[in-house]
Amino acid sequence: MKTMVLEQPQGKTKAKRKAIPKALIYEMRHGKPIYYRDYKKVLTNEKCLEEVMGSSSLQGQLVAWIVWFLLSKLNVRKYAVMSNETGFIYAPRSWRLLDIAIFDKKTLKPELLSTKYVKTAPKVVIEVDTKADLKNYGDILGYLTEKTEDLLKVGVEKVIWILTDTRKVVVAEQGKTWLLAKWNDVIPVVDDVTIQVEELVNSMTEEE
Repeated sequence: MKTMVLEQPQGKTKAKRKAIPKALIYEMRHGKPIYYRDYKKVLTNEKCLEEVMGSSSLQGQLVAWIVWFLLSKLNVRKYAVMSNETGFIYAPRSWRLLDIAIFDKKTLKPELLSTKYVKTAPKVVIEVDTKADLKNYGDILGYLTEKTEDLLKVGVEKVIWILTDTRKVVVAEQGKTWLLAKWNDVIPVVDDVTIQVEELVNSMTEEE
């Protein structure tokens, strides 16, 4: 008995899925990638890589102003302040990018000038929005919660989220109830240093 081989009609073959470049991975959680927002637009050539990786003007300014403020208030012999999305490896095949991280300098000393992602947990992390793709989270709250819990579990003492769309601040501290504050509220950062986002923005946008 002859076996008949049916030829598949032209055009019915499944399209080969385009590989996602590693450069589009924003963070990694237990081996599962979290991509940059709008990464699919890079795959379809609607946007270039730099467009999805970049910060908005407001996001970039806030990070720069907060870093300047912290460096002017903190004891820089005691604390190291890092920004520019510092990479933090917190578990096997897991890393997060941190907008602003405040480290105990003594604890960080072996990695202070390392050319690799740090493995030392910061004392405080400050995030301004996110560049992550939120499709699998529904909205920023799901992503914010997951990232914050990951950081607190590995020794970060406090995580502060500054959200530009709603002008809100989320403060999560180990062993305490999470707080939802407004931009004009005074937020304790570390030691006796506090920050009021609205006041900082107003002072930095005043003209002479």
